[in-house]
Amino acid sequence: MMTRILRPAAAAAAALLALGTMAEPAQSQVNQDKTQMEKPDQMRMEQMMGGWPKASKEAAMFMTKKYGPPAAMSKDLMVWGKTGPWKRTIVYAQEYPHEFPAYHTDVMQQFIDYKAPADMYDELAMYDGSVVVERTSGEISARCDKEGANFLALNLANDIVTGKLSVKEARKMYGEQAMAMKAKQPAPYTEKLLFQAQAGGTADPGRALMKGMNESKQ
Repeated sequence: MMTRILRPAAAAAAALLALGTMAEPAQSQVNQDKTQMEKPDQMRMEQMMGGWPKASKEAAMFMTKKYGPPAAMSKDLMVWGKTGPWKRTIVYAQEYPHEFPAYHTDVMQQFIDYKAPADMYDELAMYDGSVVVERTSGEISARCDKEGANFLALNLANDIVTGKLSVKEARKMYGEQAMAMKAKQPAPYTEKLLFQAQAGGTADPGRALMKGMNESKQ
């Protein structure tokens, strides 16, 4: 499992298109949404999650309690736009089994803008299969079951990219921080992003091999 670029689940496409046309809500509206969710919206959300597994329901309710209701939802997923440090968050109805660092299911994927050097992609793939690098869009994401675990995954990914830790060291530290978080002991890598998330300017459209491919034929 060497050089690779993983992509989000195809089911997210329609919801993300809807998000692309939405303006970012005012902070006062966000605060209002966090404190009280309209009953019809709450009922619809609960109906959507009727057949969801426990991990997915818990992730969706966590996001709603902390950041407000989702910007888009379907029977397959719920999507939040810009919330806290995240560019977007997707909670999936589908669970993805993951054995590292111990068995759990990945259900919540959280994105930030990030430009990872292409020669670091192999290391990131070996570090954690649920860390997703998107070179073209200039994003990195982590997919786990809890926000704290996603903070942890991305903080350690950044340590690998910056040369602070090797893959082996990062995997070892992941286990240590995850155990501390579970035991409700101090685990700073799980509490927030420990590096400054980039704000755009990270996309890499690549270089054209052929000119005029998109030009209309006369």
